Amino acid sequence: MMQEKPGSYGMPPFRILQNIGLLGLVTIVLTTFVHAADKPNILLILSDDHSVPHVSCYDDENTKRFKITPNLRKFAEQGMRFDQAYTSAPQCAPSRISIFACRSPVGLGVTRFAQPPRGDVRFFTDVLRANGYWVGLDGRHQHLDGRVREAEHIDRALREAGMQSLDERFDHFVRSAGTKGDNLLRVADRVAAALDKVPDEKPFFLYFGFNQPHRKFALKYDGIDPSELKLPADWPDLPEVRVDYARYLASVRELDHGFGLIMHLLKTRGIEDNTLVIFMGDNGEALLRGKGTLLDRGTHVPLMIRWPGRVEPGSNSSALVCGTDLGPTILSACGMKPLKEMTGVSLFRQLLGEKAEDRRYVFAERGWHWGPITRTDGLDLSRSITSTHYRYIYNALPNRSYTPVDMPNKDAWKAIQSANAADKLSPLHQRLYFQNPRPVVELYDLRNDPLELNNLAGKKSVADMEQTLREELESWMIREHDFLPLPTHALQNTK
Repeated sequence: MMQEKPGSYGMPPFRILQNIGLLGLVTIVLTTFVHAADKPNILLILSDDHSVPHVSCYDDENTKRFKITPNLRKFAEQGMRFDQAYTSAPQCAPSRISIFACRSPVGLGVTRFAQPPRGDVRFFTDVLRANGYWVGLDGRHQHLDGRVREAEHIDRALREAGMQSLDERFDHFVRSAGTKGDNLLRVADRVAAALDKVPDEKPFFLYFGFNQPHRKFALKYDGIDPSELKLPADWPDLPEVRVDYARYLASVRELDHGFGLIMHLLKTRGIEDNTLVIFMGDNGEALLRGKGTLLDRGTHVPLMIRWPGRVEPGSNSSALVCGTDLGPTILSACGMKPLKEMTGVSLFRQLLGEKAEDRRYVFAERGWHWGPITRTDGLDLSRSITSTHYRYIYNALPNRSYTPVDMPNKDAWKAIQSANAADKLSPLHQRLYFQNPRPVVELYDLRNDPLELNNLAGKKSVADMEQTLREELESWMIREHDFLPLPTHALQNTK
């Protein structure tokens, strides 16, 4: 059931945030306030379970051949495309929370699916609102305050802990509104209805989330011939896998159509030129070796930003980007500073085409997802560090074989299981999908092995790099108060 509630910042359940953060927010208001006319509007659009390369601007053969993303391609041509953007988790809830809080899920204590942050955790939208912005949430559930439908005693505990107060922190709050089926044609109307609430004297920030291309995928895939799709080498070439992929691409096509409707709305309203639009995937796609894993397909997402007159059209950036960087970037664009507890890095200078110090690494985590705790689709505990060249993955629960998230009962995974049982999979695919135990450490050369087929961990030729990445990951785990044993300690106790 969709619920819309007007915001009323400062109500009792949000008292924790008031007591701790009000002074800091007031200080920011006094020191950084800029007249509303000088501030850009901000529109943040997130797709759901959407990896690189599945936007044609990333030079994907399938999306180009079947014309899957014409609107997103046009959008990329009007702004900046980021080629190495990653989310902090390969699943919806922790990734989205980290985007709004500009901090890692580990440091926030939200690695468990549907666990909201503490009531005193401030979002970048709190800073925007304190500085005169109208802020709103609409579309697909944003996972900032728990599940849409939850057991009453869990919701009660969350309310009592001050973790369900979004209707008090946002001027416009829609808990969940779908974008699939007939609802896809209504997305522009939804955005228009939200913008109608913005006072004339205020700039706005609006989050809008799509359900696409989250499973269940579109049933029809008209115009997409499964037999003509180019499959990545890490997928078994089975008919069921091809059909599953075609249905996924059809869902991406739906997303693109809805995105185009929203862009047309901005143009017809005459606010296109003063609206900074960000499009990003919330985490990796629910396909093989994607969502739920710390492999590239699990956290590497499309990110494009358009800001007419400020961001050069058709530009691109190879800088490492984390989802935690969106908030500081937005605040910088609006003339504000991130809060000191926010660990994200602003991309503002890169957007303007200026030289800026790039990140050396991005980090990601995997915890419990919705699913059985006896399988990796439900519970896996892992951490990763990624540079522009290498990725190091630490698996703290190696004694369980891989199960793809959201796929256990799907025809594609059943076909792979049957092929494995009949000894019809290649040795490569047997290892990638059914190895047990899995390695505690994985190390991949992303430039020469982008599909992460060859684990280099333990190889003398990369021993120095493996040590460097392990030590950098452990330093991050210590700073973030991670509850997992450090890789060094785990490796010392393998016998």
